Amino acid sequence: MKNLPRIILMLISIFLGFTFWGSGMAKLFYEHRFFGWIGPVWLIERLEPYGLGFYGKFIALSQIGIGYMLVTTRYKLLGGIMMLPLIGNILMVTISLEWSGTPYVLAFLLLLDLILLWQYRDFFRPLIDEGKSRYDVKSRHIRTRNGHLVWLASLGLQFFAIQVSFWSWPIALLIVILGLIMSAISFRVDHTPSI
Repeated sequence: MKNLPRIILMLISIFLGFTFWGSGMAKLFYEHRFFGWIGPVWLIERLEPYGLGFYGKFIALSQIGIGYMLVTTRYKLLGGIMMLPLIGNILMVTISLEWSGTPYVLAFLLLLDLILLWQYRDFFRPLIDEGKSRYDVKSRHIRTRNGHLVWLASLGLQFFAIQVSFWSWPIALLIVILGLIMSAISFRVDHTPSI
């Protein structure tokens, strides 16, 4: 498979990110009033009778963190790698609870993730060979510490918005949007000269 155009990679990353980020937020937002196209939003409640409610929350938090890496595209490679075990965990839950249809949706999402990861295959050789520098990795945009901090703060706003949603849904939504805007700004911070 040839390298896909950058815009296609961005769209795959954003689609996967929104899918998982939205799903995790919907599971944890008050009364599940966050938008997302996959569910189930009641997963935690469904797992509680089996003593797995905390595991359901872990899945939701993982979906938020990993999905946010992809939806904001700042860490799409890291998010894509982390998505593999996330999809595996979700798949095991759906098979264990005998849900029909969900494994097919997960297979499609896994395929998209593998397509995304294949486009960054030049990064895997140094990981497999434990960092030997003889492999020429294509140059990428430089990320700065300040850009990382801005992005990390924007992720923190996503988790903060979950708590605010129990008090005020509109304010929680504004916090989510503010976080998304901040994550976009993190790319500009990378290009701002340090003082």
